Amino acid sequence: MSMKNNIYQNTEENIKKAAEVIKNGGLVAFPTETVYGLGANVYNAKAVASIYAAKGRPAFNPLISHIAEKDFLKEYAAVDERVLALADKFWPGPLTFVLNRVEENPALDLACAGLRTITVRMPAHPTALALIKKSGVPIVAPSANRSQTISPTTAFHVADSLGDKVDMILDGGQCRVGVESTIIDITGKNVVLLRAGGVALEDLEEFLGEKVLISHGNPDLPTSPGQMLKHYAPSHDFRINALSREDGEFFIGFGAVTDCDLNLSPSGDLCEAAANLFAYMRLADADKNHDKIAMSPIPETGLGLAINDRIRRAAYKK
Repeated sequence: MSMKNNIYQNTEENIKKAAEVIKNGGLVAFPTETVYGLGANVYNAKAVASIYAAKGRPAFNPLISHIAEKDFLKEYAAVDERVLALADKFWPGPLTFVLNRVEENPALDLACAGLRTITVRMPAHPTALALIKKSGVPIVAPSANRSQTISPTTAFHVADSLGDKVDMILDGGQCRVGVESTIIDITGKNVVLLRAGGVALEDLEEFLGEKVLISHGNPDLPTSPGQMLKHYAPSHDFRINALSREDGEFFIGFGAVTDCDLNLSPSGDLCEAAANLFAYMRLADADKNHDKIAMSPIPETGLGLAINDRIRRAAYKK
């Protein structure tokens, strides 16, 4: 496919078409006021895995979920007066909230990188809002570029960086803000700034009437990418790169492994394995008949890098 063939003008007709792509598990790049996002249905783990694959994202970092109406928040996040007041003041706009998840919905695990928090914002761009409303689901979307390349602020940047890895690119012109959203954690007593961005710290403090703490990746303050090793540990002992099961182990296989309790992907498809990873680890950890977990080796290529990063953290012993 020529690079520019998947760029579509943001007409009502094309937005409707893009919403169908999202509903069917595809990827759509769309404009927000900050940068272009690479979007998928937040509840479709296979689609979310394909975002990581398209970006060549080295680890499963939490992804921002985009909503078009505040009522969507209650679907999956714990909401209180302070959250709603901040949303009324700053949404739609470049401010992202980290909130506690309300229920253990395993479909959200990959988008949340296995954390008990969800990261969410309402973008201030008519095309983004129309796409989310038409799709009928929150759209999870990191920036629409390959990992560690410059964030895209036009549809052509997206095409240059991702080419045909994205089903549709909706062209909404140049992004107005051009820097990523500000991220704040509002799960505790204090509001904590995790990433500076399109909304100024001073404006937040003035509105809240209190100091906003700043996290510099201090383990005692929450961090947005959830890179702390302790986030990831199942309660059972966890052995990785296992070639066969040992006594008492729940064995998660990959590829042509038959003597296993669950197989991430019998065909060896890393995208399928990534989509199943969190759900299978939960099932293994909840299994009453085993007190340990083992997992087959996963190749260190493509999405395998992210899977290995995740399971190394899960198997980490202090």
